Amino acid sequence: MLLLLLEAMLALAVLVFIVWWTMFSGRPKGELPPPADPIAPPDRSEPRERRADPPDRRA
Repeated sequence: MLLLLLEAMLALAVLVFIVWWTMFSGRPKGELPPPADPIAPPDRSEPRERRADPPDRRA
């Protein structure tokens, strides 16, 4: 029983270590700032061209 408890504690310690390692292993000064000029969405004020209807496939 003691062996199972030690194994569970070791597994928990490894899990905590992995979480701690991944939380603090990023960039030294944090995330990069957002770009100054983000890409604007397309202008929807102009109507789009309508596609041609597909041809009939009747035999």
